[in-house]
Amino acid sequence: MLQALGLGPAEEAVYTALLARPTAYARDLARQTGIEQDETTRILLDLTARGLVAVATEAGSGAPDPADRGAGHQPARYRLTPPSVALAPFLVEQRNALHRAETAFSMLTEQYRSTAAHPAGSVVEVVVGVEQVAHRFHQLQRGAQRELLVFLVGEPIAVPREEADMSENSALDRGVDFRVVAAKNYLDGSDVAQDLRPAIAAGLALRLVESLPLKMVVSDRERAMVPLDVADSGGEPSAIVVHRSGLLTALVHLFEKEWAQARPLYTTPTGVRVEAAADRQPTKGELEVLALLLAGISDRRAASQLGLSIRTVERRTRRLMDLAGADSRLQLGWHAARAGWL
Repeated sequence: MLQALGLGPAEEAVYTALLARPTAYARDLARQTGIEQDETTRILLDLTARGLVAVATEAGSGAPDPADRGAGHQPARYRLTPPSVALAPFLVEQRNALHRAETAFSMLTEQYRSTAAHPAGSVVEVVVGVEQVAHRFHQLQRGAQRELLVFLVGEPIAVPREEADMSENSALDRGVDFRVVAAKNYLDGSDVAQDLRPAIAAGLALRLVESLPLKMVVSDRERAMVPLDVADSGGEPSAIVVHRSGLLTALVHLFEKEWAQARPLYTTPTGVRVEAAADRQPTKGELEVLALLLAGISDRRAASQLGLSIRTVERRTRRLMDLAGADSRLQLGWHAARAGWL
């Protein structure tokens, strides 16, 4: 528990043992933790030097152990410094270290993009080989903080479906807005439809089209990965990673265009189903969300009142906007009134 604050396992054991006592001798803590008394004393002295432990000055109880005696001195008793005072600087330092790491990451990323020695590399990287392609794919998915946009086509080549599912689940757990457009043939794989059910239930927004021009993953609209033709790399899987540029903007535009035309998939007891044309009307649950939003209630409050997760409210709102062809909630309200939804 305290290793993140810089305490090793033995130090944490002595610290937490002392936590349960007003004061204690080194011998008492050694017996309780099973650590040698000399080592316990050394740890206590180190914790004292770091301000986490103090030598107790008030009279204590119990007879001193001769083994605790120094040269002509009574054995020391120790007490904890209040954790709120002693541990706060360690926590601040950890936060500062993380901030410095994030700053360094941003500087290195920007330097890489703008370096004069690699003008093309700042926009496009070529990645060749199964391991390299899989590594970059996982980097994009696991590094996403806000949004992932994905095209799925045919059978996976470089990244097994099980590994892709693990990265997918990690992104959903972080609250990443995850939208996927799949080509119809993607669902032809064994058990694919069944495997998609938990992901959709966890917040994955999935739509289906007859065909797609390419596979693709876009992370936070800052970088994308697109496979290259296998024939261009001597039979090895290869891909390009595209950084922020006009090309990346075009790929995002392509995704949004396919997304708008695709049909949503929903879970069923046995798998998933494609939304039929007759389903292009708001459901009762979506209309409940719409009524609250038009009343000026925030997504979070709407989720609380309806007993839903905020992710479900956001997903229902997104579908309402798709049904209305709206780019804003103001346009959604106008369309809802015109269509007689409420």
